[in-house]
Amino acid sequence: GDPCGGAICGDPDHRLRLWRLFQTLDVNRDGGLCVNDLAVGLRRLGLHRTEGELRKIVQAGDKDLDGQLDFEEFVHYLQDHEKKLRLVFKSLDKKNDGRIDAQEIMQSLRDLGVKISEQQAEKILKSMDKNGTMTIDWNEWRDYHLLHPVENIPEIILYWKHSTIFDVGENLTVPDEFTVEERQTGMWWRHLVAGGGAGAVSRTCTAPLDRLKVLMQVHASRSNNMGIIGGFTQMIREGGARSLWRGNGINVLKIAPESAIKFMAYEQIKRLVGSDQETLRIHERLVAGSLAGAIAQSSIYPMEVLKTRMALRKTGQYSGMLDCARRILAREGVAAFYKGYVPNMLGIIPYAGIDLAVYETLKNAWLQRYAVNSADPGVFVLLACGTMSSTCGQLASYPLALVRTRMQAQASIEGAPEVTMSSLFKQILRTEGAFGLYRGLAPNFMKVIPAVSISYVVYENLKITLGVQSR
Repeated sequence: GDPCGGAICGDPDHRLRLWRLFQTLDVNRDGGLCVNDLAVGLRRLGLHRTEGELRKIVQAGDKDLDGQLDFEEFVHYLQDHEKKLRLVFKSLDKKNDGRIDAQEIMQSLRDLGVKISEQQAEKILKSMDKNGTMTIDWNEWRDYHLLHPVENIPEIILYWKHSTIFDVGENLTVPDEFTVEERQTGMWWRHLVAGGGAGAVSRTCTAPLDRLKVLMQVHASRSNNMGIIGGFTQMIREGGARSLWRGNGINVLKIAPESAIKFMAYEQIKRLVGSDQETLRIHERLVAGSLAGAIAQSSIYPMEVLKTRMALRKTGQYSGMLDCARRILAREGVAAFYKGYVPNMLGIIPYAGIDLAVYETLKNAWLQRYAVNSADPGVFVLLACGTMSSTCGQLASYPLALVRTRMQAQASIEGAPEVTMSSLFKQILRTEGAFGLYRGLAPNFMKVIPAVSISYVVYENLKITLGVQSR
């Protein structure tokens, strides 16, 4: 075989080979491959594929959406597919000798947290090995996988899991998947502890921006135009430099229960939702993630209200968290601790959906364009994709977050009418226009990059301290 695997070069020989294959498969000779053609044609070549697999192949390659692949689409699909297969082949071929043997298959699967015996690895090999050498070269690998849909080429999934925990201050990212091995050896709680510590440090470092955001969400209006510098000077004038950190204590305290509950919930929901596969499909991840987030936030929601009240407090208003909680309870009753609950829950859905969608899009764009020798994008790309996707998610759910903060801030006075979510939206739109729904956006986005970088650095260092092997 030539060094670049034929497909990428698109030489005339190769096109001829594909044309012959195309004609063999095109059973009804209408110049297009439909699912039925593929099923019959592949069966003649001795390959058995389920209808579902074939439908995926047609969907993946069908650009003009006529339900079948014409020759150009077929060539394009195979080239695209081959590029992905090439990546996986290279990353499986640990010795770099152009062949994959049983040891290498076992090693790669072990890295993914899947344990298999030597017999199983040899069975996988035999199914692909044509010339009986007990190793697979690139041609055998390509021919075996050529008409398999790339559902989950495991290597690619491994690198692109949300496996780094970073914290943008609002929504905790709990790593999606722990491998079986990590669960059994109890590594997962060390990840969570490291993640919690990272969150605590990054929240504390960016707390002044967070408090400014809350103040702007609640107090900024057309008549009271708060700028960033103006806001900081106001805070320092009112309570000295220490007042910049108001509300941070409880914001850090709630990390532990929130991430623990979120993780436990995610594991349980994964069992209910998912098949027993290691990795969930995108829509399953979306459902599991949003539900876990909703459960975690419901259980600690009173802490959210406390955080808002603590951040907004005037000098000397409460002696501390417990005092604040006691007073709210005495004056406004238990209901006060669930103010703004509805917009908070509604905000989870657009946030989670857009976050995932943008992340997947960026990931696929990166894999198409830059993945040459391995599917590992490196830390910087991962963090950049994660940051961009969660920023987009925040943008979409920001008006809901603003309304939630306003509702939490309103102390219910005896006899005053209860503020509802819709009336608040209407009021803000009427008095300030759409811009009023995005108050405090500037400090919110100013803290994203420092928060992500700090939490990443702290997380990596804590992992080393706690003795978690980095994957």
